Amino acid sequence: MQELYVQYKGLMFKLAYQLTGSAADAEDVVQDVFLKAQSLPPSRLEDSKAFLCKMVTNRCRDLYKSARKKRELYVGEWLPEPLQAAADDSSESVVQGDLLSYAMLVLLERLSISERAVFVLREALGFEYGEIAGLLGKSEVGCRKLFSRAKAKMELSEDEPVRSDAAGRSWADDFVAALKKGDLDRIYALLDQDVVLVADGGGKAVAAVNPIRTRERVARFLLGGLRKAAMVGEDFAIDIVRLNGQAGFVIRSEEGIVHTAGMFRIAGDGIRSIYLMRNPDKLTFVRN
Repeated sequence: MQELYVQYKGLMFKLAYQLTGSAADAEDVVQDVFLKAQSLPPSRLEDSKAFLCKMVTNRCRDLYKSARKKRELYVGEWLPEPLQAAADDSSESVVQGDLLSYAMLVLLERLSISERAVFVLREALGFEYGEIAGLLGKSEVGCRKLFSRAKAKMELSEDEPVRSDAAGRSWADDFVAALKKGDLDRIYALLDQDVVLVADGGGKAVAAVNPIRTRERVARFLLGGLRKAAMVGEDFAIDIVRLNGQAGFVIRSEEGIVHTAGMFRIAGDGIRSIYLMRNPDKLTFVRN
């Protein structure tokens, strides 16, 4: 069992994280599945990869219903937990490949759990439809329909990038440099006219309760927040880091504590979406 754990824990974590949007839940799912697998006869684990992925998917299905109820009571917008790659062998360090972009994780919230499972297994992990059908207990034709329905709900164009490198380092460099300088014109130039900023404070940190739309409002909101912090004497630093396999940024207090993590969705010639995580409970997997 130890060999199976070493071999498949990364794959299982990637699957669970992208099905739940929570790194903490994903870790719990992986531990639960391996504890249950230990009590199974060896014959049940002949196709270990498929069986373990099926167990992970089923466990995430169970979590889905309770998670939906909790989100109905959530304060403000709900965003997935950001994840920073680590240098050690912890769970977050294994999520560097086979990962959907953060923007895709946000869009996954529009889907049913079955649609989400098919999309993640196909787009992120590269499973064939026949394999997905076996994991989910559905027909191959049914899985293809679920995938098509998922893409329609997510409003994805044929050329929409889904991988985690969708937002390049150059965009992050330019954006953070403009923020540091307070360069309103440069920020305007980087943002798409229809840009949307979504912030998640969870009722535990100050954050915009509703999405902020249009280039002008988003730019002024960002610069206004930084200027307000400076006016009250708050020292902070903005650093570019790699979050969810793509370029993002964090804002740290004078003590070095991360209180904001930000990521982008690039579409066409500009930044179409900005996601700000401010809920401290969801910054556990972003290193201080």
